[in-house]
Amino acid sequence: MTTGRALDGIRVIDVSQVMAGPFCAMQLADMGADVVKVEPPEGDPTRQMGAGEGSDSAGFAALNRGKRAMVLDLKKPAGRDALVRLAGKADILIENFRPGVMQQLGLDYKTLSAANSCLIYASISGYGQTGPDAAKGGFDLVAQGVSGLMSVTGEPGRPPVKCGVPLTDLGAGLFALSAILAALYHRERTTRGQYVDTSLLEAGLALSVWEAAEHFSSGVTPQPLGSAHRFLAPYQAIRCADGHITIGAGTDKLFVALCDLLGQPQWAKMPDFANAALRVQNRNVLTTRIETITLVKPMAHWLDRLNARGIPCGPINTYADALATPQVQARQMVVSIDHPTLGEVKTLGSPIKMSETPPTVGRKVPQLGEHTQEVLKEAGFSEEEIAAVTERQT
Repeated sequence: MTTGRALDGIRVIDVSQVMAGPFCAMQLADMGADVVKVEPPEGDPTRQMGAGEGSDSAGFAALNRGKRAMVLDLKKPAGRDALVRLAGKADILIENFRPGVMQQLGLDYKTLSAANSCLIYASISGYGQTGPDAAKGGFDLVAQGVSGLMSVTGEPGRPPVKCGVPLTDLGAGLFALSAILAALYHRERTTRGQYVDTSLLEAGLALSVWEAAEHFSSGVTPQPLGSAHRFLAPYQAIRCADGHITIGAGTDKLFVALCDLLGQPQWAKMPDFANAALRVQNRNVLTTRIETITLVKPMAHWLDRLNARGIPCGPINTYADALATPQVQARQMVVSIDHPTLGEVKTLGSPIKMSETPPTVGRKVPQLGEHTQEVLKEAGFSEEEIAAVTERQT
């Protein structure tokens, strides 16, 4: 029996735009928090990324479901004063402006926490709030390059490419989320809020676990390996007669099973393949041997046999294929939400399953400024004050 959602009763002020901050805030909304998205009069730029005329974009819908939306012009005193009052009754504030902007507006953590010592204030930026590069603007592409991610992505000898998904944006949002949840727990014990600071650069580095380990342990500069693994082999995409599949047989036990399946049990006893380190060292030779056999039969043939032997493997799906698979459907990773101009919009469900307080997709995607008056009224603004705020920022 469920007891609602984990963050019911928590109020979040989401002053962030585009991806990292909105993605973080959306996770909180899925967990039950009342997330109020504060946008400038022209709206979050994501509303127009790929949007049709007179409509918000599907990308905006994918990052802002479950929130309420209000317009505050933070460049004007009325908008700033309204945000100060809202923050005074909030649990969490999330922003991803360039460092220094919120301080210039008089909306920094020091100022807002003076009136609300329980406030958890999270800043997500390109490089972090301190250090020689703090003032630089940051985008996912740039952070992937600076963090080293692009140097290990793609095939050896090819031009640099970024990860197919905005890994540092999404990673920074998730690291901010984990810190916010930890800060909420700390506040339960101490009644004190705190400041959270993370960045796209640090997210990219923090996710580079294997690459950093290789460099720290050997001094080697990690290089791109295509689909291969730094410390395991075979653990990569393998060619078949009609395309590629993935095979993850990196342990000794799985490698023996793979050799038997391929009709080559003697490979497991060869000095060049005797353990994981040697298989990595001789990866190219091993891959050639495997593909000499797998190229004879189609993907379905090998996937059936590999699965029957318990050897981790899979097809390389397109997103259309992946989203339609029975497993993804069974895990409710595709859900529908309503939008006033886009109609029914399919979006990703929550990857988190909780037995007592499961995350769910709550409110629909908000239109620009849809809840401005509602939120201000709840915060105790009089009709005259509401009129003053909305009139002075137009």
